[in-house]
Amino acid sequence: MLAIVAPGQGAQKPGFLEPWLADADTAAHLDRLGAVAELDLTHYGTRADEDTIRDTAIAQPLLVAAGLITLAALTDGSDEMPAGVLAGHSVGEITAAAAAGALTEEQAMTLVRERGRAMAEASAIAPTSMTAVLRGDPEEVLAAIEAAGLTPANNNGTGQIVAAGAVEQLAALAEHPPAGARLVPLSVAGAFHTEHMAPAVERLADLARGLSTGALRTELLSNADGRAVTDGADALFRIVGQVANPVRWDLCMATMADLGVTGLLELSPAGTLTGLAKRNLKGVETFALNGPEQLDEARAFVRAHRADAPQAAQRA
Repeated sequence: MLAIVAPGQGAQKPGFLEPWLADADTAAHLDRLGAVAELDLTHYGTRADEDTIRDTAIAQPLLVAAGLITLAALTDGSDEMPAGVLAGHSVGEITAAAAAGALTEEQAMTLVRERGRAMAEASAIAPTSMTAVLRGDPEEVLAAIEAAGLTPANNNGTGQIVAAGAVEQLAALAEHPPAGARLVPLSVAGAFHTEHMAPAVERLADLARGLSTGALRTELLSNADGRAVTDGADALFRIVGQVANPVRWDLCMATMADLGVTGLLELSPAGTLTGLAKRNLKGVETFALNGPEQLDEARAFVRAHRADAPQAAQRA
């Protein structure tokens, strides 16, 4: 079984879309998505610097658009979904929901446009951020996060829990880190997936009430609990609420293991989720799709791990 996954905020890098836009169809696709987002995504994906694309209102539409254009390139624009299961980390859930058919691309870009703006505004209320806590005993890590008054905003499986909250609380955690742990501040502009994002949830809930959703064409996992969503409306409801609640990517990976996933392909900008899969999904092959020069190899990877692939190919 093949899983296709979409990364979340912080995965973006300056110029990461430049190689993709040498293809005229892909460039035109990005222009269409940018028009809905009301952003020059070509500029932000090719020429903007790191600080600029760190802005939540820019980063989130840029990441969803990147996932959509690289998925279209992978499938040659076909509506057929080769994956047996789809999932996205944080804002990547919107990419996955569109890939699964719960949302159209236009709805996805409208939703992420408003999500990015609303979360940026919520982040501006007070100085907040996020820090990855690598390694350490999980129980001790969670206890230290709680003692600092922080929220475990992302549980990314073995060796990585992300703490989020006020900058002074993160400073307190840095002064008293859990034994054996390494702290890495993240390139984000707020305490996402915490109570600090409650104003954004209210705004997105109003928008969501006006969106019609589609039927799912493949299994779609939720960040809330790692379970498959039941339909498009359920997916949208969960995406909205997830803004102010922790991301349980550990549970998404556990579900992938239970489903018998044999291959995991991460859409551009790839690397974060394939890295987590290597540590948590032993025996599962991974593919980080970051440039068009990889497309032939990526398509071969997809064919090898499709549910209808010969068993010999799956083991290759």
